[in-house]
Amino acid sequence: MNDATAGDVLPDAQSSTGKVFRTHLDGVMTEAIGKPSSFLEKFWSGYPQGTPVVNGNVFEVLISVLLYRQGLKPLYQQATIAFVPNVIFDLVLYTKEYGPVVLSIKTSLRERYKQVDLEGTVLRNVHRRARTYLITANKNEAASVNRKITGFDVQGIEKVVYAFGKDMDELVVFLRQLQLVQPGTQDILTAGRTLI
Repeated sequence: MNDATAGDVLPDAQSSTGKVFRTHLDGVMTEAIGKPSSFLEKFWSGYPQGTPVVNGNVFEVLISVLLYRQGLKPLYQQATIAFVPNVIFDLVLYTKEYGPVVLSIKTSLRERYKQVDLEGTVLRNVHRRARTYLITANKNEAASVNRKITGFDVQGIEKVVYAFGKDMDELVVFLRQLQLVQPGTQDILTAGRTLI
């Protein structure tokens, strides 16, 4: 595990995402936050949209910065979770109450919510109390998928959170109430006796 400091929350200054933060989003680590949704909206709207990949990276880093500055740490970026093969989760908080709380970050959803739903279902099959939240910049898509969650058509996602609305503020309040811990290590196999 790589331990990060406050300065490490931002991407490398030479990367395309790092250059965006250096030129357009200066102050993201120092400006007062106020409401989380307003903080995200201010910096997202101050960013001249680029390629879809850079947009996604910027959006994910903005959310990481917000959570880090709200004291939600340890915060695991691009994390893998034991016994959930072939999945790299965007952001993970490990809690005493639920174990892994996954935050999947997508600027827009289209059909990509189905992948998050599948990953959340697989995660919950292994870590029964785990929670998955999908955070998006698209209000209409968030509402559409939330209706599917209510209708039990989507079961691996707790909620789709519109990043620039009250749902984001409520999510941050909820996360701040949880007890964040570092996950322990677990032996893959233990036995009373081993025959060799």
